[in-house]
Amino acid sequence: MAKKTSPSEQLEVLIDETWDLVKKARKHRKSLSGDNFYGEKLAALRSAATNLFKEMSVYDVGDVAALAEMIEAVYSGEIDYDDRFAAVKNLLHEIRTVWKVRTQTDVPNESDSIFPMVLLAKTRRGYLSTIGAQMNGSYAKGWCDGCAVMMRRLLEASIIEAFEERGIAANIKNNVDEYVMLTEMIDRAMAEPSWALSRVTKKALPGLRDLGHQSAHGRRFTAQKSDIDRVRGDVRSAIEEFLHLAGFL
Repeated sequence: MAKKTSPSEQLEVLIDETWDLVKKARKHRKSLSGDNFYGEKLAALRSAATNLFKEMSVYDVGDVAALAEMIEAVYSGEIDYDDRFAAVKNLLHEIRTVWKVRTQTDVPNESDSIFPMVLLAKTRRGYLSTIGAQMNGSYAKGWCDGCAVMMRRLLEASIIEAFEERGIAANIKNNVDEYVMLTEMIDRAMAEPSWALSRVTKKALPGLRDLGHQSAHGRRFTAQKSDIDRVRGDVRSAIEEFLHLAGFL
């Protein structure tokens, strides 16, 4: 029976295929961001790379965030040839060194993730990637209170980013120019007149807030996997919506 290749090995092959495509596009003077064969092929390769990244994302914060940023650079439609070449070299080096020692049993599958690290990397906010990696890692390890607390932190940070990027941060500050507590912040976010949150997010926010509060401050409360699983879809929807409002996605 042939040995099954790991996600990192599959990604290495995919990167080689991507670079061949880049060189061909350059030779034929075709855009990789255009509506043509090369642009469509790059988009397909990017989707495949993203799926492999989801399988590979172990929860060493530096490794995950760095890998996500490299993949984003390699598959950007706008990056120039020299910068893409540098990104490809760096990504291949990372795969062949840091990730080579990861066995397939070390690698969590998508079911072990609360929020996609690829999306957090797109924000170009390293601290968001760090929080997300800790949240996902806690879930994979079964540390449910830790996961809920980091979930609460990521939600709060995403709300603040949305207000800041729209120039309305004062709307979630108190009279001494400090950000209000999460409970009040969520109330103000739902009432903010400059945007219209989806019904899904409005319905989800109180439950996400309460679970985070209980894990952080509940003296006798310990979160269970079922508590996290109950709100996983809500976490994804709410945080992603605020990141879109911030203009990060």
